[in-house]
Amino acid sequence: MNLLSEPQNSQTPFELLVPDQRGPQRLEDLAGRELPASLGNHREAARHYQPDADLVDAVNVALAVGAPLLLTGEPGTGKTQVAHYLAWYFDIEDNLFPLFVRSTTTAEDLLYRFDPVAYLHAANDPANRGGSVDKSAFVERGPLWRAYETKGPSVVLIDEIDKAPRDFPNDLLNILDQHEFEVPETNEHISRGDRSPPVVVITSNSERRLPEPFLRRCIFHHIAFTEALVRRAVEARIGDFPHLPEAVREAAIERFLELRGREIRKKPATAELLVWLTVLSARGNVTETSLRENRLADLPALAALIKDRDDLAVLQ
Repeated sequence: MNLLSEPQNSQTPFELLVPDQRGPQRLEDLAGRELPASLGNHREAARHYQPDADLVDAVNVALAVGAPLLLTGEPGTGKTQVAHYLAWYFDIEDNLFPLFVRSTTTAEDLLYRFDPVAYLHAANDPANRGGSVDKSAFVERGPLWRAYETKGPSVVLIDEIDKAPRDFPNDLLNILDQHEFEVPETNEHISRGDRSPPVVVITSNSERRLPEPFLRRCIFHHIAFTEALVRRAVEARIGDFPHLPEAVREAAIERFLELRGREIRKKPATAELLVWLTVLSARGNVTETSLRENRLADLPALAALIKDRDDLAVLQ
């Protein structure tokens, strides 16, 4: 049973939570729900991605010179999806190695992680009785190291680099330029050898400016949010909206673009639109008239689009 592909009047209801209808059937429905495979799944959605000509050109330039591809753009415009699309296109999906950047991420996280606490525990374990402990057992290979060890081409994704500490991009300069590094804990020298470098895709939400020396080493492309981008994405994922006739989809897109035109802090992007259309399709009772005549604040499933309390107040 597919809760997000069945209309409201089917045997499986869209509304799983109905306060005055609690019972065993609700548990069965909850357990049996299925989501569209491409929703929230980059690997599945990769085959539906539609790059524009400028992005294709930037990718080809990066591949020609072996430089990292730096993608900027507002959240939800498909930056991360580019890495998954390239892995799908070149049939190397198992050779995609991501690093999801956090505020505590360092350059070493891209290379490897050494667990000093576990090593000390092992070294001081009475059962060891003074024997030597192999440090390599406490080294976890990072995305770039695994890419170097992979047979054939690979893709390394450094996602949301602007979340990292200020020095992080500069710490990557020599590594991504020379494609080699040292592991002092094990006295190893790691390099790509005579193999082609991995395809490195770096994304940024532009929350802060990246250092100039880092930018000079990258091939840059900005994914601008445009109506054309929206329509390509919807057309590519049209199978996720089986119960939305073309006129209803068009009305939804127009109201979505109108919503983005309002003075709100957190404007919904393509990702939110695709979720919203999926929900409207699942409900099965949304009409073109209701979408066009309702106030923005009264649009169905508005929670899929508006994620800020102050923005909701603006609409109301």
